[in-house]
Amino acid sequence: MKSTLLAVALAAGVMGVGSAYASDDDDCRVPAAEWQAPEALQQKLEAQGWQVSEIERDDGCYEAHAIDEQGRKVEASFDPKTFEMVEFELED
Repeated sequence: MKSTLLAVALAAGVMGVGSAYASDDDDCRVPAAEWQAPEALQQKLEAQGWQVSEIERDDGCYEAHAIDEQGRKVEASFDPKTFEMVEFELED
């Protein structure tokens, strides 16, 4: 009986720790406590000449919809801790 309770307690503890991270399907795996504010990403992008229309959370990353410094309509994903670009695509 004690071993069953111990196993259940350990499993619950592991599941609780895992929930602090993004899911396995996520492109960015950063604990929620380590995310920077989306406003900081917007300021960084605007300082680079981007016109940001929206920043949202997607697949554990920040996804920015913007016009880049070259005037192209873009969608880009960024690591929420480092703001490193992890994906970039031109929109039609």
